[in-house]
Amino acid sequence: MEENENVVGLLSDIKGLLGHQKKVMNVDDLAAYTGLSKSKIYKLTHLKLIPMGNNPHIRQKFFDKDTIDAWLLGEPDLSDETLEHRFNEQQLVKNRR
Repeated sequence: MEENENVVGLLSDIKGLLGHQKKVMNVDDLAAYTGLSKSKIYKLTHLKLIPMGNNPHIRQKFFDKDTIDAWLLGEPDLSDETLEHRFNEQQLVKNRR
C-alpha cells in the first residue's frame, strides 16, 4: 500500500515537471510555474502588466513561456503597490493623449 502511494507521488511530481515544459500556458499552468496566485495573475492581466496572448477570438488568457521568463527576470517587484502605481502612470499617459 505504501509503495503504491510512493509511485503515485512520483508520477505526480513527474507530471508537474512535464507541465513546465509547455510553450504556451493558461492561468493554472502559469500559477504553478511562477508561484503567483491566480488572483494575482488575473489582476496583472486586468492591469495589462503581464505579457499575454491577444487573440480576440479566445476568451481564455494564454501566456508564452519564453516571454514570461524574460518578464519575470526583468520585473522583480510584483507588489500590489508597485503594480497599482505603474497602472496609474499608464492611465496618466493615456489621458494626456
